[in-house]
Amino acid sequence: MDAEAQKSFREFVANRSSTLLKTAVLLSGGDRHAAEDLLQNALIKTAGRWHRIDEPEAYVRQVLYRQQVSRWRLKWPRREVSVAEPPEGGFHDADASSAAELRVVMRGALARLTARQRTVLVLRYFEDLPEADVARLLGCSVGTVRSTTHRSLARLRTLAPELAALGRGDDQRPSSRDFSPLEVRP
Repeated sequence: MDAEAQKSFREFVANRSSTLLKTAVLLSGGDRHAAEDLLQNALIKTAGRWHRIDEPEAYVRQVLYRQQVSRWRLKWPRREVSVAEPPEGGFHDADASSAAELRVVMRGALARLTARQRTVLVLRYFEDLPEADVARLLGCSVGTVRSTTHRSLARLRTLAPELAALGRGDDQRPSSRDFSPLEVRP
């Protein structure tokens, strides 16, 4: 990598790594150390091809998703992540503590999903990708994405039923950022 490309890559990492890390944290079920490893590996792969990449962020995101897919396809047993039970109580106030509790409960629930389920939900609802794009990224059929999404949402509802009522006021519907997939009923 020449000096100009190296400077460009460093600027990209400095400007976009925090956003990419958020996606990696979601993909890894809230395990920040695993997310940092996931992102670091994606950036290493990106650095080797930097001079040929037209859209660096899209490329890094695709590497993140594919690495996550590779992790869940490993044949040896995966490490289980233990998390505390979600806090009991209501989430009726829209203050900062409710938002923090929402993040804790959501991370805990996501961590208890399989890597495949978590990845599909992150791509569909956090990244807001259509089913066809998710299927292309993960190398599976649209039907697989649909069925995995359906099972993942059902499992999320079971693991954290309090999420269904979060993110909305009296007559407000939640947005995609407020975990609207929890409201989707078959």
